[in-house]
Amino acid sequence: MEYRGEMIVKNITVMEEFILLGFSEFPSLQEFLFVIFLVIYICIILGNGLIILITNVERALQTPMYYFIGNFSFVEICYTSVTLPRMLKNLWSQKRNISLLSCAAQQFFFIILGITESFLLTVMSYDRYMAICNPLYYPLIMNQRMCVQMVIGSWVTAIPLIIGQTYQVFSVSFCGSNKLNHIFCDMPPLLKLACGDISGAESFLLIDCLLFGLIPFLLILYSYSRILSTILKLPSITGRSKAFSTCSSHLIVVCLYYGSGITAYLQSMYNYSGRTDKIFSLFYSIVTPMINPMVYSLRNKDFIQSMRKLFSKSVG
Repeated sequence: MEYRGEMIVKNITVMEEFILLGFSEFPSLQEFLFVIFLVIYICIILGNGLIILITNVERALQTPMYYFIGNFSFVEICYTSVTLPRMLKNLWSQKRNISLLSCAAQQFFFIILGITESFLLTVMSYDRYMAICNPLYYPLIMNQRMCVQMVIGSWVTAIPLIIGQTYQVFSVSFCGSNKLNHIFCDMPPLLKLACGDISGAESFLLIDCLLFGLIPFLLILYSYSRILSTILKLPSITGRSKAFSTCSSHLIVVCLYYGSGITAYLQSMYNYSGRTDKIFSLFYSIVTPMINPMVYSLRNKDFIQSMRKLFSKSVG
């Protein structure tokens, strides 16, 4: 019994760093993947940066809806900047090691920014609800002060819980291999390397999914059920189509973000598969932020007109 206890202690390693395997199973595609992800990162920065610029410069877009869209685009840039530069570095140098502290910081900021996106999407749905269902009260309720408070609340609300979650994950012991079968530091693959009791960390993950994923998603669905009910009561077909057009872009982004995110985390909790989880993670952490600027700009007439106006000024 004493010998067995000594063996268990020896097998528990104090991890100083992890190795992010990423796409190491495709050694011949490393350069190709580097180019692809670099182009995607540039597109994300340029696309979302353009939205931030236009929503701040053009007076026609100085409304709560575009204020939230501009903030959402800023979060998208930060969100991808937490993971993509490290991925590009790993692909270029073929050195995939990441220190324990850097891994914890990456997980913390990735989750915080993901939750901020979730809250901002909820705030944007509430904005559309007020604009369509309560147009008379809309200017009074959705004033500048309220909009700023909503954005700040979206950023800071989850910080205390995520600090506790990050501490819970990195306070467990890791044993055996330090190879993390993922593209960045995230809870499910980290817990696969943990030893001993991880029920506390798993509880934090479940609370995280419920409070910051499922509940905001249900609030968005409720808002749009009320919006849809109001739109269908409008007597004018033109009014209906205009109301639908102001909501369709946001709905597409909501479906992309929550669809891939919730699916990835639920699968990770109950049936973790490295390759499948990498694909889902790529989708909600990289592909969605790249698509969002196109969704908001190409489907929005006001934005297209403001973009043309801005370009004509710069060319002239």
